[in-house]
Amino acid sequence: MAVFTTVSPEELSLWLEHYPVGTLQDLVPIAAGIENTNYFVRTTTGHYVLTIFEKLQARELPYYLGLMNHLAAQGLPCPAPIPNRQHQFHALLKGKPTSLVTRLSGQSQTQPTVHHCAALGHMVARMHQAAHTFEGTQGNPRGQDWRIRTAQEVRTFLTAAQQTLLDHALAQAVSFDATLPQGPVHADLFRDNVLFEGERISGLIDFYFAGTDNWAYDLAIVANDWCMTPQARLDPLRLSALLGAYHEKRALTAAEIGLWPRMLGTAALRFWLSRLHDQFQPRPGSLLNPHDPAWFEQILSHHLEQPCPWPL
Repeated sequence: MAVFTTVSPEELSLWLEHYPVGTLQDLVPIAAGIENTNYFVRTTTGHYVLTIFEKLQARELPYYLGLMNHLAAQGLPCPAPIPNRQHQFHALLKGKPTSLVTRLSGQSQTQPTVHHCAALGHMVARMHQAAHTFEGTQGNPRGQDWRIRTAQEVRTFLTAAQQTLLDHALAQAVSFDATLPQGPVHADLFRDNVLFEGERISGLIDFYFAGTDNWAYDLAIVANDWCMTPQARLDPLRLSALLGAYHEKRALTAAEIGLWPRMLGTAALRFWLSRLHDQFQPRPGSLLNPHDPAWFEQILSHHLEQPCPWPL
């Protein structure tokens, strides 16, 4: 992620003395994203990812790191948090909570094919089923309350047409529904958070927006990124591959299918709002690259104007 906190090799070497990972060999900052500071770390025992949490507090981390540990133990290709010698998954580094997790192999797919989408559909269903037995609880940190609050914060920066779009989207948004299938969701499973080796998924990463929500909403977030054309339209073939593979592993209910068009719009609204917020109220970062909100504005407009029914 963006480098907000600079760490020297000497500082990290002292911190790593509390971890059973050998001595530091290499430290490389990761220049992407907008939430946390990340580094690739190589030691005499292996390759890891160091995350310094810029927003999350230490009391919030047991949920995220515990979920990752649970999924990795269930056989999912997720980063496994490394406990320190005090059996803790995080500790302070330069006054901020910090974790060390295993680094997974593979690369993200910027141009996913039908085969990639089918593999992801199966994997997301597996992830939902495996996460269902996780005992930790936390609501979606960017759910309905966050959407309403963030909409108020960015409204003054919008044109009249954008404010109308925002009001329409908020009215159509689906809040968490306890009657729908639910459990821990990733909530940010974009192309850069999935690693492939060929057409096999080798990694699901960046779980730091996870929380309990409806599984269909998590699936809509995936569809809005993995199945979009350059014209901000859903590609029928990739969408059918994604949803068909998911439905094969976990069949959606009639209620989920009926809400599918609104789930797509709700998912698009969430990322339009977060990108608007990052554009108009940015935090300083030495390698900060905020995403353009216009892309999700296009997707949201399309979903509201031409709702996409469940295609299967």
